Amino acid sequence: MTRKFKAPQVQEAIKGSGGITSTVAKRLDCHWVTANKHINKWESTRQAWKDEQETALDMCEQVILKSIQEGDTQNAKWMLSRLRKDKFAPRQEVTGADGERMSFVVRVTNDTN
Repeated sequence: MTRKFKAPQVQEAIKGSGGITSTVAKRLDCHWVTANKHINKWESTRQAWKDEQETALDMCEQVILKSIQEGDTQNAKWMLSRLRKDKFAPRQEVTGADGERMSFVVRVTNDTN
């Protein structure tokens, strides 16, 4: 039998969970599936869940930014490759033998079998 919780209980369990369902389940002393069901049951708990996930993501960004401020060029390159793809994303060039141009033929079929 699935335990039933009220929205305030679930909201309290969500606080500080980092958006991790197993943490919420442990706090509610229930199975992961039950916690997930109750997280998604009410608008208030869905919003609390989203807010908790955003807080966790903000913390991750803070760690990355701090490391960049301390001179971590690897994290700086990673962040540029994600946020400035137009300038810094890795690119690959594909050519034929000896750098010659390649031709492609694309065939589109509507085969439903």
